[in-house]
Amino acid sequence: MVFLVSLPYHKAMPSFAAHTADHADHADHGWRLTHLGRLLGHSLRRFDARVLQLMASDPQVPLALSNLAAREQIGAAHIHITRHLAVGGSRLSELARGAGMSKQAMGDLVDQCEAWGLVVRQSDPVDRRARQIVFTPTGLLWLQAFHRAVTRAQSEFAQAVGPQVATVVMLGLEAYAGAYEP
Repeated sequence: MVFLVSLPYHKAMPSFAAHTADHADHADHGWRLTHLGRLLGHSLRRFDARVLQLMASDPQVPLALSNLAAREQIGAAHIHITRHLAVGGSRLSELARGAGMSKQAMGDLVDQCEAWGLVVRQSDPVDRRARQIVFTPTGLLWLQAFHRAVTRAQSEFAQAVGPQVATVVMLGLEAYAGAYEP
């Protein structure tokens, strides 16, 4: 025998469906692990780590720098200088802005890279009061190794996801990043 019971409806009490939906919004945090920003961040860290690994084993990288990279003394933050420093040189403020860092944080990285012989500070040819950061000959070797490592890491990415997906990802990221105005 089945009994059907009718319960009175109270406006002060949310419906079961509303309560369940509200609870699901608070309980399901899987989106935090799989949203685009997080995936892009993890991908960038993985890509930069692979680039540094390749640079550490590059026979054309000066041994001292190779050893620093192998011992993880050179990290992804230092890649910002390699990635953003114009071949003809850049002012610290331009370098920091391009990397999305404060001038102080970029200045610390430049100090380290200067101590390692990758860059030097010199007078800006346009404004003698300003300073410009430029690659040293060793820094240019490092930049060439960076190019080789990036090329190989991109090739490995294409092998991992397939050439069509790699092309779509590159085109999508170019379009998305191209629309960004800091």
